[in-house]
Amino acid sequence: MPLSAFGLNCTLTASPAESSTQLLLDQVLAALAEHGASTDSTRVVDHHVKPGVRADEGDGDEWPGIRQRVLDADILVVATPIWMGQASSVAKRVLERLNAFLGEIDDNGCYPTFGRVATVAVVGNEDGAHHVTAELYQGLADLGFTIPAAGATYWVGEAMQKTDYKDLQETPEKTASTTKTLASNAAHLARLLRQNPYPPPTPQ
Repeated sequence: MPLSAFGLNCTLTASPAESSTQLLLDQVLAALAEHGASTDSTRVVDHHVKPGVRADEGDGDEWPGIRQRVLDADILVVATPIWMGQASSVAKRVLERLNAFLGEIDDNGCYPTFGRVATVAVVGNEDGAHHVTAELYQGLADLGFTIPAAGATYWVGEAMQKTDYKDLQETPEKTASTTKTLASNAAHLARLLRQNPYPPPTPQ
């Protein structure tokens, strides 16, 4: 079976408006497609995702459908803008909702996310890409995802200016090359994990 990749766009901008985060996410997914992955994505703000830490918060919560798409994918891409040096509130809600996986560890000590790769894409016109990446890496790793080498890509514009990633005439070479490296390593790792799954933790 071919690999599959699913992107969560954590922009604050609802569809169909243009989104710099969507542009970078689309570039990551296109790079993954070059390695044979089928790809799909969604903007979280287009869905009614309730606050909480359970898999389903009931009463119209649309997270369960998104959650299933996460579980169906070999590779997860979390894409977020930077706000005041932080990941967006939407990205933080995604981590809160993914937290439910910690309550689903099986009797062998295996997380439902074991064997799945997670990567990060960050965009903004202020500093903070490394800080945001570190926060997301830590959360995703704690939740059982595996982070590949060089598993993040980003673009940060000049601070306090109005130029967004989507306004650029062309993709900066450094961002493009970093995106290609992310995709290559993520696809490689996902194939390795598919062929050699994590064993159950050794009993103490």
